[in-house]
Amino acid sequence: MERINETLKRVVSPEFTTRLNDMKKEVLEDARVQKFLEENASDINKEIVDRSLSKLYEFISQSHDCGSCPTLDQCQNYMKGYEPKLVLDRNLIDNDFIRCKRGIIEDERKKVISMIDSIHMPKEVMEASLAGVDLEDGSRVVAVRAAKDFLNEWERTNVLPVKGLYIYGKFGVGKSYLLGALANELAARHIHSVVVYVPEFLREMKQAIQDQSLAEKIEFVKRAPVLMLDDIGAEIMSSWTRDEILGTILHYRMSEQLPTFMSSNFNYDELQHHLSFTQRGEKEVVKAGRIMERIRALTTPIALQGKNWRES
Repeated sequence: MERINETLKRVVSPEFTTRLNDMKKEVLEDARVQKFLEENASDINKEIVDRSLSKLYEFISQSHDCGSCPTLDQCQNYMKGYEPKLVLDRNLIDNDFIRCKRGIIEDERKKVISMIDSIHMPKEVMEASLAGVDLEDGSRVVAVRAAKDFLNEWERTNVLPVKGLYIYGKFGVGKSYLLGALANELAARHIHSVVVYVPEFLREMKQAIQDQSLAEKIEFVKRAPVLMLDDIGAEIMSSWTRDEILGTILHYRMSEQLPTFMSSNFNYDELQHHLSFTQRGEKEVVKAGRIMERIRALTTPIALQGKNWRES
């Protein structure tokens, strides 16, 4: 049998020794490694460094501060979204992996997204931002200023204002976009909002009777910290959806003083006229007036004008 010394001489060639020494030199010349060794000089000796050489080389070989990673998806590190940090563990130097800058940004982005519940809203609306609103038209300046006033009031008092906005105007002027932008601004402040496309939501409520989820869905919407009802008035209204769904939600929010935002093609008077007629052609002025009383109590009207974004 070959002696162990002979084996080592055969395996550990001069070339291997040279590469090992070069690696050690590269590791020990790294400023980050030097700093770590200096900070832990009382606990680290030459033997610990030699035994931990592979971990030290692993440390310097990976990306730090996202310097070599164009995006999180293109992260070059062993653990995507994490970077190594040198630690001393039981007389050995090891790598502890901490979230990198791009990983932290991605975590925050996901946290922001989780603060918005979107019900039947298009993707482009839910990716809106106040900075993306075209301010060429004066009415949009007024609308954005009103949205910012709402946000500023919360930042000043740490209490959400009771009244939201009722944004109305013709088709395609950016009403839904503004609601989505405001929802994202609230999410960035870790305020949860629910954004609902009203016509589709009311159709879903009819189906919810069959699967017995009606009460649960109404509860979820009516208790939202901030509720945004998009395109109210675009639906074909029945007395049931008007009184039992919309009326129930608005009554609760008015009673609990929860901020509510709405968008519509109609102004207050036009919406009241719309709500007065059911799909059966019945005229119910008093019931429509009751709904409008709650809408007026919950919102401040803002007219939005300008060109149709969808045609530009």
